[in-house]
Amino acid sequence: MKTDVSSLIAKELVKKLENFESSVGARRVGYVTTIADGVAKASGLPHVSYLELVTFANGTEGVVVNLEEEEVGIIILGDYLAIKEGDEVRSTGNLLSVPVGEAFLGRVINPMGQPIDGKGTISSKTRYPMEQIASGVVHRQAVNTPLQTGIKAIDAMIPIGRGQRELIIGDRTTGKTAIAVDTIINQKDEGVICIYVAIGQKTARVAQVIADISERNAMAHTIVVSASASDPVTYQYLAPYAGCAMGEYFMNKGKDVLIIYDDLSKHAWAYRQISLTLRRPSGREAYPGDVFYLHSRLLERACRLSPEKGGGSITALPIIETQAGDMSAYIPTNVISITDGQLYLESDLFNAGQRPAINVGLSVSRVGGSAQIKAMKKVAGNLRLDLAQYRDLAAFAQFAADVDETTKKQIARGSRMMELLKQGQYQPQPVALQVAVMWAGAQGYLDDVPVPQVTVFETQLHTYLESRHKKVLKAIAKEKVLTPEIEKELESAVKDFKKSFKL
Repeated sequence: MKTDVSSLIAKELVKKLENFESSVGARRVGYVTTIADGVAKASGLPHVSYLELVTFANGTEGVVVNLEEEEVGIIILGDYLAIKEGDEVRSTGNLLSVPVGEAFLGRVINPMGQPIDGKGTISSKTRYPMEQIASGVVHRQAVNTPLQTGIKAIDAMIPIGRGQRELIIGDRTTGKTAIAVDTIINQKDEGVICIYVAIGQKTARVAQVIADISERNAMAHTIVVSASASDPVTYQYLAPYAGCAMGEYFMNKGKDVLIIYDDLSKHAWAYRQISLTLRRPSGREAYPGDVFYLHSRLLERACRLSPEKGGGSITALPIIETQAGDMSAYIPTNVISITDGQLYLESDLFNAGQRPAINVGLSVSRVGGSAQIKAMKKVAGNLRLDLAQYRDLAAFAQFAADVDETTKKQIARGSRMMELLKQGQYQPQPVALQVAVMWAGAQGYLDDVPVPQVTVFETQLHTYLESRHKKVLKAIAKEKVLTPEIEKELESAVKDFKKSFKL
């Protein structure tokens, strides 16, 4: 009996030994030496790469951003309070990436691609690296296709093209985000995918922006990447790169993308905090020496690809907040030198009721008329110069006792054109309507209209053209040129309207 039991045990042992597979594995492990404010230093990881993902003992992930001789600096993605000195850190061999795809349209996510809008999980198999080298000059084409913002002052005087980087700069509460939101709303029928990146904003403010976009049915073509003021500083640092990676997915598919970074001042602050905690040498205004590279490598990824590469584009509208209108501060001058122009919003104009409060003299688009349809180029060709002259003449006329008749006419025309450029929030206009109204102003049809009545004149002219002269608007939208025939029809329409317009 004992022999039978022994033989059975022996057989089982032989069977198990035959099926035994060695599961010995090697992994690179280090240990946390110091930790503070979402940033850790670890020793024992000499082979990790820059931007490699690492995992802490409690499952929290981190990203390697500092490579030193004895230690590596890690920014922690998530709650760092549970991590302590001596904890194990494992390298993963994977670089930092974010999930991308069409499933993210209409959703609000954090910089890691996780939904934060309570609408369930997002499934995506494709991942893009957050940091990527920008496309070379050979793979780009000229910026010559307009990105219509729906804002008259911008589309007429400071046009933006698809693939351009146009900075929106100004003090607090001058309407920077309002311009960005209006531009998103205007892309509903333009086939442009929009990505709004909120960096260091109050959660309530981000919620208000999302509500404004949703109310105007523009959320279907929009992704919101939010790293609010209450989120870890590491999220605020990574947010714009995550948004850019998502944009590159669509660009590589041949689509046009608009990205708004709101705002890069707070992004620089977040990077400064991380750098100081890592004890990197500080320079001007305590920013690290590579703060220029921080933004240049991000904004350089905005471009228009060549037809061989699919012809997609990323248009970037970074926002910078100035202090007391100081455009010569460190971060503003850095970003101005990287971008292809800037929209400068002035507090004095805003307080005087000029909305949007764009200072024509300090605003510029380095793409210029290449990003305008020919009809708008013809109508608004001299408008920028005329308005700059008007501001000088108006300032001079305040002190001059006697002004000649020509100057009076210039001031009168300029004041009406300034009034014509006023536009309410969430009211973007189709380019055909903009051309028609600008043409009426440039041809002098507003010269006898009192300045306070200009807005009424414009509103009624819109209604009149849309109800009785749709053919003219369709012709402008289709041809994109003011042919003699279209101009003749437009002249007839405006003259007929003038007869019925009552002051």
